[in-house]
Amino acid sequence: MPKLKFGLAIPAWVWLLVFFVAPIFMVIVFSFGYKPSIFATHALDHLSFDRYLEALSPTFFSTFLNTLWIGILGTALCLVIGGPVAYWIAVKAPPSKRGLLLALVMVPFWTNFLVRTIGWQVILAPEGWLSQLLQGIGVIPGPLDLLYSRGAVLLGVVYNYLPLMILPLFVAFDRVSGPLREASKDLGANSVTTFLRVTVPLARPGIIAGVLLVYIPLMGDYITATVLGGAKGNMIGQVVASQFQTAQNWALGSAMAVLLIIVIMLSIAVAAGLLWLVTLPLRQRNRLVLGEGS
Repeated sequence: MPKLKFGLAIPAWVWLLVFFVAPIFMVIVFSFGYKPSIFATHALDHLSFDRYLEALSPTFFSTFLNTLWIGILGTALCLVIGGPVAYWIAVKAPPSKRGLLLALVMVPFWTNFLVRTIGWQVILAPEGWLSQLLQGIGVIPGPLDLLYSRGAVLLGVVYNYLPLMILPLFVAFDRVSGPLREASKDLGANSVTTFLRVTVPLARPGIIAGVLLVYIPLMGDYITATVLGGAKGNMIGQVVASQFQTAQNWALGSAMAVLLIIVIMLSIAVAAGLLWLVTLPLRQRNRLVLGEGS
């Protein structure tokens, strides 16, 4: 029986090795190479860390910081916006309407990612209908100056990745049974205390899953930055893509990609450590000490 279980997992392991481990290994190897000439993409006869030093130069380091800022703030906005929506669908909405509401959440995914982002380019254009509407009602004195900025990129990533936050949060909130919330209220807790002391701790795995599902792909996104960011909204994924596709400097692009992976892993580790420290007093306060009253 154990051999049968291992055999069933072989296709998944092969897929993981071929399409994840092998490409990552190749990128790491290329990052130690260099671009030998204008017509060659890379060479590996002389390995060094020079491409990493080049990737960390002030020219590209500011793009890393901008990417980190957009990634953290975009994920936080998705959590703040998606949390109440997911909670309302899972707890407050009639069960007969939840399927329809989840389908509406998924509607943006029926359209290509690039097409959705270009749609926001049309909306945010200075001569677009949104700009004309805001000028018509007196909200802004002149054309809307939001396109090709960090604000436009932030708006685009929140729109594109918000469903990835709502879906795992919905599943997490839906699994918190109603009797638990009712028991909390019977013990004297109000709605806010019940949500913070009962619902959120039980939904923590879904919250973590939603944050990771949004933060990791958002950090590597280059379509949104290319379409909506311009020079002010550069993200490192856009620079990595340009090194591979335009500059044909695979070594520098690989070094940037490896650094991006490291930044993502370190930021997740830091966030996990901060969360553990913040929740430590609460866990100690809620710990049940057996035999305390004996």
